[in-house]
Amino acid sequence: MSEETTSATIGHGTWYDMMAQKVIEREKQLGRNTSLLRTEMGLGASGFPHIGSLGDAARSNAVALALKNLGYNSELIAYCDDKDGLRKVPAGLTHANLDKYLGYPVSDIPDPFGCHESYGKHMSSLLLEALDKCGIQYRYYSANEVYKTGLLLKEIRDLLTNAQKVGKIVQEEVGQETYTEVLPYFAICEKCGHLYTTRAYIFDTKTDKVLYKCIGLEIKGKIISGCGHEGETDIKSGNGKLTWKSEFAARWRILDIRFEAYGKDIADSVRINDRISREVLEFEPPSHAKYEMFLDKGGKKISKSAGNVFTPQIWFQYGSPQSLLLLMLKRFVGTRSIDVSDIPLYMNELDELEDVYFNKKQLNQKETIRLKGLYRYCWVMKTPEKPSIHVPYNLLAFLAKMAPKECLNDYVAEKLQIYGYLQKNPKIDENLTKRIEYTQNWSCDFEEIKETVITLNSETKKAVTELLQKLPTADDPDKIQNAIFNAAKNNGLKPSDFFKTLYAVLMGAPQGPRLGPYVLAMGKQNVSKALERALNKQ
Repeated sequence: MSEETTSATIGHGTWYDMMAQKVIEREKQLGRNTSLLRTEMGLGASGFPHIGSLGDAARSNAVALALKNLGYNSELIAYCDDKDGLRKVPAGLTHANLDKYLGYPVSDIPDPFGCHESYGKHMSSLLLEALDKCGIQYRYYSANEVYKTGLLLKEIRDLLTNAQKVGKIVQEEVGQETYTEVLPYFAICEKCGHLYTTRAYIFDTKTDKVLYKCIGLEIKGKIISGCGHEGETDIKSGNGKLTWKSEFAARWRILDIRFEAYGKDIADSVRINDRISREVLEFEPPSHAKYEMFLDKGGKKISKSAGNVFTPQIWFQYGSPQSLLLLMLKRFVGTRSIDVSDIPLYMNELDELEDVYFNKKQLNQKETIRLKGLYRYCWVMKTPEKPSIHVPYNLLAFLAKMAPKECLNDYVAEKLQIYGYLQKNPKIDENLTKRIEYTQNWSCDFEEIKETVITLNSETKKAVTELLQKLPTADDPDKIQNAIFNAAKNNGLKPSDFFKTLYAVLMGAPQGPRLGPYVLAMGKQNVSKALERALNKQ
């Protein structure tokens, strides 16, 4: 029996495989057709997409891949809400004079960058570009096109016809009485062009027309005045959209969605839509999994409209798509704090995962299977045929910082040969070239190469202190090597353990090149400062 198919293992042994199995079992219990099992993710188009937005796609895609691995046809639906109204001008665009478009559908707002047909297209294209870079395959739906082509027409009719029932569900779930009085539909005002300033009151089932009044709206303390116009719109025209508190259910039914993950921030909307889907549209809602938000290091939710946007494009300057997918997929639950300084850690962790995949690192069987599965999902099942050359990120960043710009790759190759990472007369492959590019960007944009924060016990602190005293007079590699060895022995440490500590502090990795030559190359003063920072962080 192979390690991939032990009786205790489902698929590749990850959470995504277990979730896929649950989806399959539930669909069979419901008696639904399992010839195509669709997963879905939502794309926002009202601001710059942050890395959390990519998480929706990565997780739903992993479940789709797991379903395929279990023998079922599956695909990921990427549904872009580019019919949404602009509620807030993103912090990075306060200069773009967008205040006048608050409340307008983002697909009707001009692109402030001038390269797409609309603001909504520009923002959604950034996330689609990131999905493509990560190798995620998807079927794309634009809400703007969905409404224009009438794809949701039957669902809109059913929801508006049963508006009282929808309003009662909303009231019961979150105490909001609005939709007991108005329809769950926003018409675009034909006079002023606003979306969220309108309130729809009557739906004529014979003509498919909605009667509305443009009365205004308050968004986060800012009043968007309505123009007072009273009019009507045909739901077939595409000049309107369902509210969030009913639209999820509509698209689940028309697109036959069987799984969708969702963030903690929209838990109420998902719960409401589950009931609407089941009780009004008579479609059993998809299986769900709830995840929590990414926070910045200050504890604030990373937002596409606030000033703390951390986009996939920023990540790709300093790290690989696979390292970003590792961030998304390694853990599903729990809030995580993240910023740019974590990218080197994930690059190094991906190398460790690759060592497990190619059997260079041995763990217990269950953990080996799970980590090999995680590695496959990071590569969206298109894993490399052989392992890459692993060089600690901090080491490459330091070399990139020191290298003459006119011969960057040659300089790095020469040093890596000295440190034992490359053979004689090395040829730098495409993967290593890309890594050098990432670390060069890092060394150019950040003055300090961030050390890994580790806890030092009292003996280790004493050994580091002794080493700091010896470094100034150690002027050749052997003397530095001996100083490290003696500092360990003099303070009751195993030299091998002390070396690992120094590698962790200086390179963010458990091992690396011979430290004597490396310390001289890095500069004893730089090494001393790094060790002093490690002591001061205790």
